Amino acid sequence: MDRAQNGTSERRAVAVSELYRVCDPTSLGFETTRELDDDRSVIGQARAIEALEFGVGMRHEGYNLFVLGSSGLDLLGVVRRYLTERGDGRAPRYDWCYVHNFKAPHQPRALSLPPSVGSRLKKAMAALIEELQTAIPAAFESDDYRTQAQEIEDEFSEQQRKAFTELQERADEHGMGLIRTPVGFAFAPKKGEGVIRPEDYEKLDDDEKERIEAVLAVLQKDMEETLRKLPRWRKESRQRLKRIEREVATLTLETLIDEVRQNFPELPAIDDYLTSVKGDILDNLDDFKPQEQAQNPFLAKAPDNDRFKRYEVNVLVDQAASDSSHVFYEDHPAYVNLIGRIEHVAHFGNLKTDFTLIKPGALHRANGGFLVLDARKVLTNGFSWEALKRALTAGAVRIESLGQQLGLVSTVTLEPEEIPLELKVVLVGDRMIYYLLHQHDPDFARLFKVAVDFEEEMERSRENDALFARLVATLVHELELRPFSAAAVARVIEHAARMAADAERLSTHTLPIADLLREADYWAGAQATEQVEASHVQRALDAQHRRLDRVQRRMLEAIERETVFIDTTGERVGQINGLAVFQLGELMFGRPSRITATVRLGKGEVVDIEREVDLGGALHSKAVLIISSLLGSRYGRETPLSFTASLVFEQSYGRIDGDSASVAELVALLSALADLPIRQSLAVTGSLNQRGDVQPIGGVNEKIEGFFDVCRAKGLSGGQGVLIPEANTKHLMLRRDVVEAVEAGTFAIYAVRSLDQALELLTGVPAGDLDAEGRYPAGSANRRVADRIATLTRRAIELARLAKEKPGDGEDAASDATEAAGEGERR
Repeated sequence: MDRAQNGTSERRAVAVSELYRVCDPTSLGFETTRELDDDRSVIGQARAIEALEFGVGMRHEGYNLFVLGSSGLDLLGVVRRYLTERGDGRAPRYDWCYVHNFKAPHQPRALSLPPSVGSRLKKAMAALIEELQTAIPAAFESDDYRTQAQEIEDEFSEQQRKAFTELQERADEHGMGLIRTPVGFAFAPKKGEGVIRPEDYEKLDDDEKERIEAVLAVLQKDMEETLRKLPRWRKESRQRLKRIEREVATLTLETLIDEVRQNFPELPAIDDYLTSVKGDILDNLDDFKPQEQAQNPFLAKAPDNDRFKRYEVNVLVDQAASDSSHVFYEDHPAYVNLIGRIEHVAHFGNLKTDFTLIKPGALHRANGGFLVLDARKVLTNGFSWEALKRALTAGAVRIESLGQQLGLVSTVTLEPEEIPLELKVVLVGDRMIYYLLHQHDPDFARLFKVAVDFEEEMERSRENDALFARLVATLVHELELRPFSAAAVARVIEHAARMAADAERLSTHTLPIADLLREADYWAGAQATEQVEASHVQRALDAQHRRLDRVQRRMLEAIERETVFIDTTGERVGQINGLAVFQLGELMFGRPSRITATVRLGKGEVVDIEREVDLGGALHSKAVLIISSLLGSRYGRETPLSFTASLVFEQSYGRIDGDSASVAELVALLSALADLPIRQSLAVTGSLNQRGDVQPIGGVNEKIEGFFDVCRAKGLSGGQGVLIPEANTKHLMLRRDVVEAVEAGTFAIYAVRSLDQALELLTGVPAGDLDAEGRYPAGSANRRVADRIATLTRRAIELARLAKEKPGDGEDAASDATEAAGEGERR
């Protein structure tokens, strides 16, 4: 009988029932998902929901949330649904508006108003200014205003005429005339009814000329005094006219502004703003008078929409225009999308801006509610993370450009009044981001005090199977798919256990489950069936695998064609089949690797060839050191190990890491030491500790299936199988073809919990236990190893002695042995 079939091996073979945990469709209690109601409750996440409830309910500063978990959990969807359904707003939500600051135009004022009031105020102000553009000019066309204005103009004209008349009379008394010239008024001596000609003036005697010059000087001084009074008189007239204009306009303005006030009672912010508007309008009544445009467009006065823009209302956040949800998600959290921005427009080659060009950010829109952000996107958008922390720390959001913030722009720009913040920020990201931020950013722990850690899997029980079935039904309804039969749902549940890599757990990753449902529905449609069956789910799984298995097939093909050497029959000394797992995108698969060991006389070293050439990772190096320690503690308690061993993964051209090959490597090494052949029909996986216990590893299903595929390709002989750690049996959810092969007796799975069990199965020789005298039984595997080590030690001592007796002879052959045997000689 083949040694694989001895009593020891049969007792350790894993039962067929342990290879795959079936979900019984009849236990689900329905025939199709059409019978189940939707249930969007989050299953298997009790701790995370508790943390969400705490974070939502905590009103103190700094209790923002960070939701941890992998992408397949659909964290964004879960969080947004939970907050929408259960989380009330953090604070009352207001409209926020920016209006012109008439005292400091570069610092627009922020108004906080009840919901929907902002848009009403905007419309009211637009209507007010439109009305004033006709009402004020109409007031200035009234008979009363015209009469008063004309009286002021007549008074000024009379005052001016009287002053010049007096000048003319004084000039006449001295024989002088007041004449108008192209450059103004002037005095000249008169002759008859006209002014004396220059040539006649030259004929006058000197005394007369001196008299004329003296008179002209006095008259010129009087005229200058009169001309100096004219601007003052004009100013006084204009002031009187403005007072009249203000009185006339005030009557109209107060009536219209009071109408606006009555629409917004008990709102001091609006009342104060309207008072400022009234004062500015009265100070700029000329803007409301008809204006003629200059022919040169560059000299033209501002068009009406620009003249009155300062009276507009920029509704930054309009609660009436947004939906009723208090949960906001910003998909692109760039700096300007978070904080807001100030836009500019081109005007005759220049850029200009004003308060109406201030645009809101996500922080403004979410104010009073919840802002959900993808942590990775925030961190990868320049300056967004620092801006978010600054806003949360200050409790307010201040809009400023990056150039202004970094001091790169020195031009005058707007400085809008900051807006107080009262919201919860919910960051969603993977665990690594959370732990890195917690460790390296001192502000993070202060601002995000609530960690919401989602489970990757949940316990598999009858109750949870029913909950998972209801989740599947809900997804089917939401995705508008064909109804799934109970058998199809059971197959999905089984796949969820395979996703969790544990027969006793179910994966909580809903996104890949939703994809599987869509694809199963597609295959049901391809067969024109009315409902989805288990066969359609299986076909979807097979199709998913086939779309990604090119590399896996090429690797298997290389083994079939013996380009890569893997033996599945026979026996070899110092050679064993290890198992490795490959992850390529969404595909995870196993493949056997040949591991070989050689032994020679030396000084007790185990050489890891992978590490020597920098292809071995830290975990693999640790595993080799554990192997060395285990060898020393088991076989070198009394004498030193006088051998050097080398371990290598054959035909491996990439990096090797992990400790799951520890059992395989040590069994290969012991095989080389004891000259015990290892069955090549078996592959082994498992890690070791220093006591020789076999520890569980990851990817056990993929590893078993990988070796099974190779054995099937080369031909199943009935004696092939895989050794796995006993602790991994609860993780088995193997493919149907593997289970059928085990059931048919053409393949086997063995569970081992110690190195000695693995050694017995792989060599067919009892491992043997130490007796009372500290010796292993004769003929046992351990005895053969110990005897070989003793032989090597004696040889090392002999070579060391020869090297001392005959200096120079045998030094090259005994150099390592001399050092290894020194302690043994002294003993």
